[in-house]
Amino acid sequence: MAISIGELRPSISILFNKEIYTILECEHAKLGRGSAFCRVRLKNIKTSQVLDFTVRDSDKIEEAFIERRRLQYLYHEDNIYHFIDLETYNDLVLDSSNIEDKIIWLKDNLELTGLFYNNELINLELPKSMSLKVIETDPGFKGDTVKTGTKPAKLETGITIAVPLFINVGDTIKVDTDKKEYTGRI
Repeated sequence: MAISIGELRPSISILFNKEIYTILECEHAKLGRGSAFCRVRLKNIKTSQVLDFTVRDSDKIEEAFIERRRLQYLYHEDNIYHFIDLETYNDLVLDSSNIEDKIIWLKDNLELTGLFYNNELINLELPKSMSLKVIETDPGFKGDTVKTGTKPAKLETGITIAVPLFINVGDTIKVDTDKKEYTGRI
């Protein structure tokens, strides 16, 4: 279904240049003369590439209907990652090239959101924050409770982030998955 540029707004998924994008930002403009246009920031759902583009009235834009389903991560073999649909219990697979930026967050039994287009799993949506265990870091010292200093810490999924000085091996921390930042100790 074709939509006009006036209907564009953030969080809508569209088919544009034969690719599926989600609109992150949009700014509508109508100058005194000429036709209206819209400056949009688009994120490719399959590749996570972000691009800025100006859409004109003459451009053909179709809305893409993306279905979100609850999934659970099971395991991986080589470059194939297996998930289970928590409603239908179907085994679903994704190639590592589709989810390169999300692999570092996957741990056994993690519940996340699967993005489906035409009943095909195309990408994943991670939770905004995750609780992860610290498996490797320099020891903390009694009294290091000030948040001014940081040190690197390796987490159970393999990612390394900066944490406050008082965090020790074995602590469980809360991590923002978008910014890859420490947000608190649990």
